[in-house]
Amino acid sequence: MAVERTVTVQHPEGLHARPAAMFVQMASRYASEIEVEAKGQKSSAKSILGVLKLGVSRGEAVTIRATGADEEAAVEGLAAFLAGEADRGATS
Repeated sequence: MAVERTVTVQHPEGLHARPAAMFVQMASRYASEIEVEAKGQKSSAKSILGVLKLGVSRGEAVTIRATGADEEAAVEGLAAFLAGEADRGATS
């Protein structure tokens, strides 16, 4: 069963350039299949080009959907990152 959460992006740059790379790097640490959806478009959360193509700006809603062994942790961790609740240095 998939786990899903919608969150408002709080990063000043949205999901562009560096924040997108950090998001993809973080998503790649999870074993689950993770999808991100914004403005009616979907992409793998583990694809930098896919995430950049979504063109998400600050204040826009993003839905994160994961299926797999660590789906709950994946959704919560990525949602916290987008909401600005996670330590931004934790993805190194």
